[in-house]
Formats: sequence, C-alpha cells, structure tokens
Amino acid sequence: MKREIPLAILLITGLFMIFQYFVPHYAISDIASKIQQWAIIITSGAALLGIANLLRVSLDQAIARKQDWMYKWVVIVSLVVTGVSGIVGGIEPGTFFNDMIYFHMYTPMASTMYATLAFFIASAAFRAFRVRSWQAWLLACTALLVMLGRIPFGKMIWGDFPQFVDWIMNVPNTVAQRAILIGAALGAVATGLKMIFGIERSWLGGGD
Repeated sequence: MKREIPLAILLITGLFMIFQYFVPHYAISDIASKIQQWAIIITSGAALLGIANLLRVSLDQAIARKQDWMYKWVVIVSLVVTGVSGIVGGIEPGTFFNDMIYFHMYTPMASTMYATLAFFIASAAFRAFRVRSWQAWLLACTALLVMLGRIPFGKMIWGDFPQFVDWIMNVPNTVAQRAILIGAALGAVATGLKMIFGIERSWLGGGD
C-alpha cells in the first residue's frame, strides 16, 4: 500500500489536470483548480520544512564549530533578519526589507555573483573547449562573432557588425532555442505520462 496509494493519487490528479484542457466541463476545471491550490499549499509547507532544516543544520554546525562555521552564523542571521523584517514591516517599497535588504544588499551581491560566474564559465570554456569537428568549429566561430559584435571593436571592424549579430541571435539562435524547448516539452510530457500510469516509479524511492 505504500506504493499503491501514492500511485493512485498521482493517477487521479494527473488525469484531472490533463482532462481540464480537453473536456469542456465546469466540474473538471473546478476540481483541477482546487488541485493546483492544494499543490501551492503543499509546496509552501515544503519550503517551510526546508527553511527549518536549513536552520537546524546550520545551527548545529555553527555551535560545533565545524568547517566554515562562521558562514553558518551568517546564514542564520541573514535568514532571521530577512524573514522578520519581511513579516513585520512588509515588502512594499519604502520598507526596510525592500530598500535596505533587497536593493542595497541582495541585488548588488547577486549581480556580483552572476558577473563572477560569467567570467568563470568563460575561462573554463576557453580551457576545456576543443575544436575537433565541423560542429565545434561552427560553434566556436559563432561565439567569436557574437562576442565581437557586442563590443566596440567589432563595430570598428565592420559598421554593420552589431546588426549582423542581432540577426544571429534573433533568427538562427531563436530557431535552435525553440527546437530545444519543443524537445524538452515532449520529454516532459513523456515523463509525466510514464509517472501517471506507473511506468516510472523512481520518485517513490526505488526503480521498481
């Protein structure tokens, strides 16, 4: 029963979520809407459990002074201050949470992290990239053209370089992205159907 009940719940909820797009009946749409609301509530509860677990683990490691225990205190203090300020003072413009924490602390740190990550990815790609096929040559040449078109030096080489790069990003790149999204969507649909009908059971904690 530990497997049959979750499979039955998934089958029923999954079929209702599918049928709402194909069966024009108010009752099915209403039930599907309630299921979505339940999913939001369950997700919120899971987020609270995750926060509680993060606090427990970080506090244990900080008290025991394990490796990087100073950063654990930073996590705990940041989480408590952010949560309390958001709950007590609100998150609207002009509040401590919105002005001080979000715009003056979180946004600059996030921008710094993403900028550092971009340079790290670029340097790692430069070290690891090996041009061994015509596809790799095409990728390398396209990347070089795009980078040249985004800097003033590219415009110095050719005045229409930025427009050419925009065409690359808007036409070939968009086509490739849509193909990837279509493939990902088909894969998600196939995986969802396998889970609904009990073919895929790894989410239960095992492969059988």
